[in-house]
Amino acid sequence: MTLCRALVVGESWVTHSIHQKGFDSFTTTEYVEGGGRLIAALQAGDVEVDYMPAHVAMRDFPDTAEALRAWDCIVISDIGANSLLLHPDTFNRSVPRPNRLEALATYVREGGGVVMVGGYLTFQGIEAKGCWRGTPVEEVLPVTLEPFDDRCERPDGVVAQVTGSHAVTDQVHGEWPALLGYNRLTARPTSQVLATVGDDPLLVVGSAGQGRSVAFASDCSPHWAPPAFMDWEHYERLWSQMIIWAAGTGAR
Repeated sequence: MTLCRALVVGESWVTHSIHQKGFDSFTTTEYVEGGGRLIAALQAGDVEVDYMPAHVAMRDFPDTAEALRAWDCIVISDIGANSLLLHPDTFNRSVPRPNRLEALATYVREGGGVVMVGGYLTFQGIEAKGCWRGTPVEEVLPVTLEPFDDRCERPDGVVAQVTGSHAVTDQVHGEWPALLGYNRLTARPTSQVLATVGDDPLLVVGSAGQGRSVAFASDCSPHWAPPAFMDWEHYERLWSQMIIWAAGTGAR
C-alpha cells in the first residue's frame, strides 16, 4: 500500500579528478548518485518515490505549485538554491522564468510537505554556497539559517539525543549511530525539536500555512552519515515516517 508520493531532488554529483604522475597527468570523470539507500528505505516504507538528480532538476524541476502537487512531499538533499533558481534558459539565454523557490514555498503553504536534508549544499553548506538563507524556501522551513558556512564537522562522531515524542520518531528506539557532521541551524520558536546533537538541533518539524516541513541537519548518506547509520535497524523507519508525516493529510 502506497501511503504517499515523494520527489527526491539532488543527491548526485560529478567528480573530475586530475592524476599527476611525475611529468605526466591524466583526468578521470565520474558521475555519482548518492541517494540510493534513502530511496530504497522510503520505498520499503510504502512511499512511492520519483528521483530527480541535481543536473536534471536544473531543467525539469516544476515551475508552479500546481505542478508540484503531483507529489505529497518534496525532499531536497544536497542541492543548492542556485540549481533551482537558474534554469538553463535563464542562465544561458537570458530568458525570464518563474521563480521555482517561490513555487515550492507556495506549494508548502497550500498543503504540501517539504523535507530538507543536510549536506554541503543544503541549508548554507560549505562556504555558504547552498544559498538557501533568505529564500522563500527558508520561510517555510522549521529552522532559520546562518549567514555563513554552517557546517559542523565531527570526525570523532556525535550521537543524537531524542528530545520528544512524535510520529516521526515513533518506535525509533535505543541509541542512534554516530554521525560525522551536520549543519548548524536555529529552530523557530513555533517548531518542535525532536533530536539534538550537543546544543544544536538535528531533527526539527513544523508547519507553514496548511503544509508541513522537516529539517534534518545531517546527511542521509556518506560522508556525514557513515555506513553504521545507513545500516541502522531504524534507518528505514525514521526516513519513511519523516516523509509520511510531512505529507500530512495530503498523503494518498
